Amino acid sequence: QVQLQESGPGLVKPSQTLSLTCTVSGASITTHFYYWSWIRQPPGKGLEWMGAIAWSGSTYYSPSLKSRTSIIRDTSKNQFTLQLSSVTPEDTAVYYCARKYEMAGLDRVDEYDYWGQGTQVTVSS
Repeated sequence: QVQLQESGPGLVKPSQTLSLTCTVSGASITTHFYYWSWIRQPPGKGLEWMGAIAWSGSTYYSPSLKSRTSIIRDTSKNQFTLQLSSVTPEDTAVYYCARKYEMAGLDRVDEYDYWGQGTQVTVSS
């Protein structure tokens, strides 16, 4: 059974860098053709795809967040990490990590087969 678990701080101050880690069990993040994404949902809004790291280590980002987003991985721990810089209160959201097979349509959130339970992040001073 594939499981994903997000971890990180629940409160971040404006202008700081948000860092969240997704720990994967039951599957390897290096297995061919799987993509591992970060997706968020601000209060009262829909799901927003932020970016992904591929089985190969290649990364892909939403154009609207590219300048502030970085996704890295630690294959020895089977984890991948989101770093979002210069956060503002508009970055307050529930953040999810999720898995998708194949690269086409990385931003199509309905095509992700496994999700973490989500973690609330609030940006406030």
